[in-house]
Amino acid sequence: MKTSCSMFSQILKLIPRTDFQRLVKETNAERATKGLSSWSQFVAMLFCQLGRAHSLREIEGGLKSCEGKLQHLGIEAPARSSLAYANAHRPWQLYEKVFGQLYAQVSAKAASPRKFRFKNKLVSLDASTIDLCLSVFDWAKFRRTKGAVKLHLLLDHDGYLPCFAVITEGKVHDVRIAKTLVFPAGTVVVYDRGYNDYRLFGEWTEAGVYFVTRIKDNTQYVITEEREPPQHRGIVSDQIIELTGVKAEERCPYPLRRVETVHPETGERLVFLTNHLTLGASTIAAIYKDRWAVELFFKAIKQNLKVKTFVGTTPNAVKTQLWCALIAILLLRYLQLLSRFGWSMSNLVALLRMNLFTHRDLMAWLDEPFATPPDPNDQPQQAALALA
Repeated sequence: MKTSCSMFSQILKLIPRTDFQRLVKETNAERATKGLSSWSQFVAMLFCQLGRAHSLREIEGGLKSCEGKLQHLGIEAPARSSLAYANAHRPWQLYEKVFGQLYAQVSAKAASPRKFRFKNKLVSLDASTIDLCLSVFDWAKFRRTKGAVKLHLLLDHDGYLPCFAVITEGKVHDVRIAKTLVFPAGTVVVYDRGYNDYRLFGEWTEAGVYFVTRIKDNTQYVITEEREPPQHRGIVSDQIIELTGVKAEERCPYPLRRVETVHPETGERLVFLTNHLTLGASTIAAIYKDRWAVELFFKAIKQNLKVKTFVGTTPNAVKTQLWCALIAILLLRYLQLLSRFGWSMSNLVALLRMNLFTHRDLMAWLDEPFATPPDPNDQPQQAALALA
């Protein structure tokens, strides 16, 4: 019978150890360090996410209780003092690079069927605020009596995988991060009204990057062309407009498109703004509707992983934990796409947490989680030798 290592070990094999060590050298993560390795720190923090450990003591105790099963992971259970020091001082940039490398590895293997006929890359841009206690996290400036960090995320709709993230203080405006992003020409970026900025509209249009967003109520414009809306699609109007607000013509001198829709059940009217002038009006509305996937992603990561409370209080420790959470959700989403069972994210996280150190074939378990496991004592009979 084929034997398997623990399912936690099989998950870790998705991140090759040699590639991890190369990134350790690139970031000088182990410069002048002794004792705890970066791999041990990473395994411990990933166990924090997948095992839902609430403190350093639980991470240490949880791994020590499985001491006999840690040899195949290449680590020893770290002391909580060593792990706390590593989280506070070793560069979080290591885990940012691990995340980027993992995304490049899994995105080509886990693409889901496309919802739209156009071939353009579709991504959603959004940010979520994670509240912190200002008296403990005094560096996380947000409001006068409240602290927070903000997770800025780009979600690739091919597989609905997170492809880019930035972690900032809570007071950093969303548009400030959006202006630093560079997209290949032809990319379609969908985002909410919080990112509305005329200069950003102009820069992306000039670069050949398309956007779909909702128009603000106080936007000033003139209509230059009226298009015939499609019938029975909930489209009220389809117009070509030019912005006329203060310095609008200077910042965005390009024609834009205004599409107004009405919800068939509630009667609510939504008005979209885009610089894509050729797609169907109903497709523009469907693109913005698909933006809901990024909201569901934030909900999944906050409900299922360790991102609301932290095992360290320094900026480096918080960013290390958040990047490990992003690595964990990327691994989970990858396993979800590979499985034939049809997992919901919450069920996958819950049942995987109960079986992290179970010795079963991971892919077989993902496809048939409730099947009877093979009997380890059921060994095949050895062929008898015909000896004279």
